[in-house]
Amino acid sequence: MKIGDVRIREVRNTDGKLKAVASITIDDCFVVHDIKIFEREDGFAIAMPSRKTSDGKYKDIAHPLNTETRELLQDMILAEYRRILTEK
Repeated sequence: MKIGDVRIREVRNTDGKLKAVASITIDDCFVVHDIKIFEREDGFAIAMPSRKTSDGKYKDIAHPLNTETRELLQDMILAEYRRILTEK
């Protein structure tokens, strides 16, 4: 799997924990939008795109199938987000 492009769009209302939204391109043929970047007490983390179910809970629409892939995606997305923050 090759992540060819990571795009970050900062959220202007920074009062909350949500800081930005990312899109990634996988193998130059598949795009995942609306990956949320949020701030936690121990740093930044990502949340995959999700939708609210009828019982009020959120369920991921697209997500990695294993920990290794999740960590790879998170590392790449957060590295790009940190790069953007340092350019300000």
